Amino acid sequence: MDSDSKNKSVISLHNVTAGYDRRPFIEDINFEVREGDFYGIIGPNGGGKSTLLKVILGLIIPMSGEVRIMGLSPEEGRRYIGYLPQYTHYDRDYPISVWDVALMGRRSKRGISPWYTAEDRDATEEALESVNMLDLRERNIGKLSGGQRQRAYIARALASKPRLLLLDEPTASVDPEGQECIFNLFSKLNKEMTIVMVSHDVGMITSHVSKLACINRNIVTHDEPIITQEMLEKGYSCPMDLIAHGDVPHRILRNH
Repeated sequence: MDSDSKNKSVISLHNVTAGYDRRPFIEDINFEVREGDFYGIIGPNGGGKSTLLKVILGLIIPMSGEVRIMGLSPEEGRRYIGYLPQYTHYDRDYPISVWDVALMGRRSKRGISPWYTAEDRDATEEALESVNMLDLRERNIGKLSGGQRQRAYIARALASKPRLLLLDEPTASVDPEGQECIFNLFSKLNKEMTIVMVSHDVGMITSHVSKLACINRNIVTHDEPIITQEMLEKGYSCPMDLIAHGDVPHRILRNH
């Protein structure tokens, strides 16, 4: 990723309000992500994190405001996006392999054609290799560990060769060792693409991202991976203290 491209806007939201059934979940959002960013998004349950990602994808139409992806509308721009949703439901007994799951990421390139091409297979192999899952390509997805399964889903998102990767709680069902492995993978991928990641793991996310945002209906952003007291109090709607023990930050609540 060259230095000139890092000034380009990848995601731009201006005065965006959006939600469900005419009820706003996010309000007056101004948010910009530039080429090469690794943006972490934190916030309380119900604060609008997943809603924000769905607005970026064009799955939710804003009540007001403007959204641009690579300078295009979300419907046009999402062809550049790889997406890992928060919950991926599956039947553990369904006979589908890691390879077939990752290959599904190429469907957006195939249109109505039922056939995959050599290019699709090459892109899928490259995606599985990038997440260190190529050796398990014949394994049934239901027989994997939580961390392995998430890496297979990440490969599915990468198979389309996106310029932007959206991740919604990618380590929610993964053990601590697997989480560290996946976060290290994202840091490696960030050298080639822009990443926006929602996570509840405040400690882990600040160790890997380059920028940080906290959302609770409104958004507070910081151009460094630093959680400020102002950010937490605005984002979580209650007073908070930050304390540090050595190099590891810990967060405690004041009486409120």
